[in-house]
Amino acid sequence: MPGTKIVVGLDGSEASSRVLDVVRQQAKAMESCEVIAVYVIEWSPFSFQTPEENAERHKRREQDIKLARERVVEPALAALQAGGLSVSGRVEHGDAADILDRIAVKEGAAQIIIGRVGARGLTERIFGGVSGRLVAQSSVPVTIVP
Repeated sequence: MPGTKIVVGLDGSEASSRVLDVVRQQAKAMESCEVIAVYVIEWSPFSFQTPEENAERHKRREQDIKLARERVVEPALAALQAGGLSVSGRVEHGDAADILDRIAVKEGAAQIIIGRVGARGLTERIFGGVSGRLVAQSSVPVTIVP
C-alpha cells in the first residue's frame, strides 16, 4: 500500500530544523509516509541584472545545485532516514511557492510543510514571503511551522 506523501520545503535555516522535527512527529502517526524534501534556489526571470550577470548566473547553476544538495538536502535526508522514513530530495531553481505546489500536485502529496521564517532578502520584502504566497495558491493543505 503506497504511503502518504509529504512535501517539505527546506532552506537551511533554523526554521528548517523545526520543520524536520514536525515531519518526524507527523510521520510517526502515519502507517506509511514518504517525505519529499525540496530546496528551491530562488530564480526569477524578472531580476534586475545585466545580460552579463545573467550569463554568469547560468554558469553557476550546477554549482548552486551541488552546494544546496550537500549542505541542506543530504543532511536533512540523512536525519529523516535515521528515523526510519522513506525519503527523497530535490533541488530546483525558480519561485519556491510555485515549485513546492507543483511538486505536491505531481507527486499526489497530502500536504506541504514549511517554516514560517526562513532566509529573507529584498525580494521577499517586496513580493511577499514564500509561506504567504504558498498558502494563497497551494492546491494541497499547507502546514507552517513557527
